[in-house]
Amino acid sequence: MTDWLTPDEWQAVILSLQVSAVAVAASLPLGVAAAWLLARRRFWGHGLLNGLVHLPLVLPPVVTGYLLLLTFGRRGPVGALLDDWFGLVLAFRWTGAALAAAVMAFPLMVRAIRLAFDAVDEGVEQAAATLGASRMWVFLTVTLPLILPGIIAGAILAFAKAMGEFGATITFVSNIPGQTQTLPSAIYALLQVPGAETRAGRLVLISVGLAMAALALSEWIGRRVARRIAGR
Repeated sequence: MTDWLTPDEWQAVILSLQVSAVAVAASLPLGVAAAWLLARRRFWGHGLLNGLVHLPLVLPPVVTGYLLLLTFGRRGPVGALLDDWFGLVLAFRWTGAALAAAVMAFPLMVRAIRLAFDAVDEGVEQAAATLGASRMWVFLTVTLPLILPGIIAGAILAFAKAMGEFGATITFVSNIPGQTQTLPSAIYALLQVPGAETRAGRLVLISVGLAMAALALSEWIGRRVARRIAGR
């Protein structure tokens, strides 16, 4: 692989994997909580929460990236606090790329997990509660195992989406080789260079291969977990 790609291209692949993994790991607990609220609770602002969760799906990615820059940039309200209190800078850093990828992938994650919640018979949970189990214990021992296939599917779909994120990422963290240049950004940069189509094509093949592998892994793990839950 190292002979097939240049060091910069190889670093873009590694950075994309790193950014996607961090994006999914950091957003998964929030994704489960958001899916639970949307599936199991009715409250004032339910529609607003649903709209905010799915907003990145309908907004142009560049707009999402610009909003992230306004909010989490060094002069933004949240970015300034993070810089002053924790010395954490997100804009034009790989951590900012992870944030942008997490935001763009979040709706897909929540949707998959919410569908898993909808498929669970609430009567099973109520039966466990009547036996004296607390809400948290019911969730951990009954609900969580039943929605596990949805969580896995949502996490892997989010990972695949994060791997392909471009618009919000390049707007928020730019395209700095070795620092913020992810796989899509590297492909875009190569397409601007005359005669670099072959190099761009290699990265396209890697991108397609990683996406297909993520989808296949999602299906395989989902089926295995579903069979295990069913006792087969």
